[in-house]
Amino acid sequence: MGTEFFSASMINLLINLCYTIVALIVGVYSLLWIDKRLLKNIDFEGELKKGNLAVAIFASTILIFVAIIIAFGFRG
Repeated sequence: MGTEFFSASMINLLINLCYTIVALIVGVYSLLWIDKRLLKNIDFEGELKKGNLAVAIFASTILIFVAIIIAFGFRG
């Protein structure tokens, strides 16, 4: 009973870890895609280096939005 529970927990952990990595990659690439395609006139990285707080809030909002969409997609 103990080893079966442990192996099932480890498999579940590995699956969740894979989902997390996929969600992180999709989130970062979606932010880069939005930066290059939709917001061509705004340089996110340059504005962040200048200390523009509004750009940081906007970028984090996009990542949270993508994370919510991915979470609903993984639920099935």
